[in-house]
Amino acid sequence: MKNNHTARIAEELKLRTQQVHQTLQLLADGATVPFIARYRKEATGGLDEVEAITIRDRFDQLQELQKRRESILTSLTEGHHLTEELKAKVLAAETVAALLDIYLPYRPKRRTRALIAKEKGLEPLAKVIFGQRNVEPFMEAEKFINPDKGIEQVDDALAGARDIIAEWVNEDAVARGKLRKLFVRKAMLTSKVIKGKEIEGIKYKDYYDWEEPLAKAPSHRILAILRGANEGILNFHILPADQEALAILDRQFIKADSSATQQVRLAIQDGYKRLIAPSLETEMRQDAKKRADEAAIQVFAENLRNLLLAPPFGQKFVLAIDPGLRTGCKVVCLDASGQLLHTDTIYPLAPHNRTEESALKLKTLIDQHNVEVVAIGNGTGGREAQAFCKGIDFGRKVSVVLVNESGASVYSASEAGREEFPDYDITVRGTVSIGRRLMDPLSELVKIDPKSIGVGQYQHDVDQKALKKSLDDVVASCVNAVGVAVNTASKQLLSYISGLSPRLAANFVAHRNAHGKFNSRQDLMKVAGMGPKTFEQAAGFLRIDGAANPLDASAVHPESYPVVERMARDMNCSVSDLIQDAKRRGKINLEQYVTETVGIPTLTDIIDELAKPGRDPREPFDLFTFTEGINAITDLRVGMKLAGVVTNVTAFGAFVDIGIHRDGLVHISELSDRYVRDPHEVVNVHQQVTVTVIGIEIERERISLSMR
Repeated sequence: MKNNHTARIAEELKLRTQQVHQTLQLLADGATVPFIARYRKEATGGLDEVEAITIRDRFDQLQELQKRRESILTSLTEGHHLTEELKAKVLAAETVAALLDIYLPYRPKRRTRALIAKEKGLEPLAKVIFGQRNVEPFMEAEKFINPDKGIEQVDDALAGARDIIAEWVNEDAVARGKLRKLFVRKAMLTSKVIKGKEIEGIKYKDYYDWEEPLAKAPSHRILAILRGANEGILNFHILPADQEALAILDRQFIKADSSATQQVRLAIQDGYKRLIAPSLETEMRQDAKKRADEAAIQVFAENLRNLLLAPPFGQKFVLAIDPGLRTGCKVVCLDASGQLLHTDTIYPLAPHNRTEESALKLKTLIDQHNVEVVAIGNGTGGREAQAFCKGIDFGRKVSVVLVNESGASVYSASEAGREEFPDYDITVRGTVSIGRRLMDPLSELVKIDPKSIGVGQYQHDVDQKALKKSLDDVVASCVNAVGVAVNTASKQLLSYISGLSPRLAANFVAHRNAHGKFNSRQDLMKVAGMGPKTFEQAAGFLRIDGAANPLDASAVHPESYPVVERMARDMNCSVSDLIQDAKRRGKINLEQYVTETVGIPTLTDIIDELAKPGRDPREPFDLFTFTEGINAITDLRVGMKLAGVVTNVTAFGAFVDIGIHRDGLVHISELSDRYVRDPHEVVNVHQQVTVTVIGIEIERERISLSMR
């Protein structure tokens, strides 16, 4: 069956069968997606991470389908229902829905109206009527009157027969398949407010009387309506027009124009409204939810990737400030590796306004710790604290930067925060996180549950298992793309490296603490639990800065060291010379180093890496400043052009921080003069933009912006 899966996936994704086979084989052997995409290009034909993940996930889906198929075959066998014809239908079904349609007539049932009618002996009458031959239903029904069985009159017999026919109609796989297609194409999503909930559910006002084709409903609207329904504010339905559905069933089951036909037609109408429509509506709700979840998760994943790969300020001495009004501003000083040097509190803002004392303290700390940049959390008081710091003459150039502090409080109360700083309270931990986030966003953000970072769309409403899987893929992709300095990395960061489990990551830190820094990649093998297979997966993504072998600080995998050493010998130089001399590298003929396992893709990667060993793929840091004089929503005027930073991208637009503690919304229609299908075509999280104010609702604290 795996071979069948391979061929099917290859056909669906327009890939060669060998590419899919090799990818699945590598995954089965324990290889990770980042490792496969980076170091096994010859095997996969150069597939990237997205393609490898798609293959992995589609294979998992087909495996689940196969498990369901086998379970149904077992049940049919045990129930003595399985025939060769039925088995062929089960094996040919390509979706779970199709499988369940086939299995429906044989699935163990509760006591349905049809079952009760059969127990009364009415199935022969149902067969006669359903055959629609030239019979008189009322005369036939008289034969089944039996007061002892509760059949007092003709109408009782006919009603029971119709119940049986309705169930036959409901369980017909062909009919359900046709109706499912109708639902997919033409079902309307309608929602209405529950009477008496109008005031309580005011945030759902747009959906109090809403209707649109389900096929065109965007993910955010589906999730909003679902949330409104879950909160008891909205009722919603997903149904096509009854006339079209009944017409399909009539064409399927009406065989003549006899006296029995009217009874069959009544049974069809009952079967559709009582059985088929509710069943398919539930299915459509589940499918709509799944589709909306997938779209929302994709948006979240894209936002998270851009946030994690935000430019790092770098290893500099940092003074971080977590602004506070009543309790003062918490201050910490960090060294270039992010270690805590000092903690303090200043009171420069209202109601204290101890500006001179606070300025003197900051100047003293900056001189004592050779601080190069001040990082200020962008929460309440952030703009005021920034203005205060910018007004201080530090006697030398010190940058002042506002930092997005979303999730810092989560870290401060987390196990990771308590473990790092057991002797400090949550305010100190949160302030440290703000400073470290400026230095290296990726290293700090991996310590926080991505759902707490604030770049999602209905993230608490979507399938949490699917969300975690997707976000874990994103974090692992980003961490491995950047690489990790193994001598300074936290265990949280190390745990995302290809092949490393959280336990093994903790072993790295414990070994480092006990024995000092790692001097080479070979030293990694001394860590408890580090075997050859794990070393193969992880080594290329772990950097040893200052190692004797310069390749240990690069993304060149140790398995390729012999190739680089051979290149150096052929150029009559050392590996270090090869790294430093572009002319020597330019003379290398890659073709002569091709082997059965090393091809041009890997050799090209090696040459690129030698040009910039351990290069950081992230953009350089660009200092950003909000528009001066705009500190509150009351400072805004329609028509103002302002500097801003994109904080979140959703299916309906982008939220932009313009420095007033309340993000404004650039609706998708205002992102560009051209039509925009996906906001990510135009903007990404952390992007610096210029926006125009086009609407202000002070009471609702809503700001409408435009980038047109």
